[in-house]
Amino acid sequence: MRDKNIEVKFRSRFDKTKYDEVLTFLEKNAKDLGTDDKRVWFFVMPDKLLKVTHNTSKQTAKITLKLTKIGHGSSFEEIEFPINEDDVEKAIEVFTAIGHEYLVEPTILRHDFEYKGVELAIKYSKTWGYHMEFEVLINSKEREQEAEKKIRAVADELGIEIMSEEELLKFTRDVEATYVNPTNLPPIK
Repeated sequence: MRDKNIEVKFRSRFDKTKYDEVLTFLEKNAKDLGTDDKRVWFFVMPDKLLKVTHNTSKQTAKITLKLTKIGHGSSFEEIEFPINEDDVEKAIEVFTAIGHEYLVEPTILRHDFEYKGVELAIKYSKTWGYHMEFEVLINSKEREQEAEKKIRAVADELGIEIMSEEELLKFTRDVEATYVNPTNLPPIK
């Protein structure tokens, strides 16, 4: 049996000025984990998040199933495995054929950092605008409060307000209800 992989994750949205301020701070004070740009197909499911990710920066790909949707708690058990970059289109076809509609985020500009034990992804995408994810990976629910405390301390230090569960739920529901997939996507490779 595999070890549990549980992400404790919080999100924040902000304007370009705050984005630039936080990015400058992280470049000076955090461990730089590099550029991590992606294209992601999010498959709409009532209680889970299934996605196919093409990491355009690293020329890799993966399939991820998060056993909780955004807006339903800050911890997400996930099952994730790499696939060949050439298999992204096939994975999308499989999930579509079994009845899952998707929302594609054609470009997520992302830069990852580690600061005080928290992984930070400072990002820009069409759907979310300027935003950040704060994440600590744990292997048991008993460590969840400790991880949340660490994340909130870093967010406070950066002057960033974490989105509430209600805000996340409303935001993701609005996106799912109104998002229109772009028609002019570049090829996978």
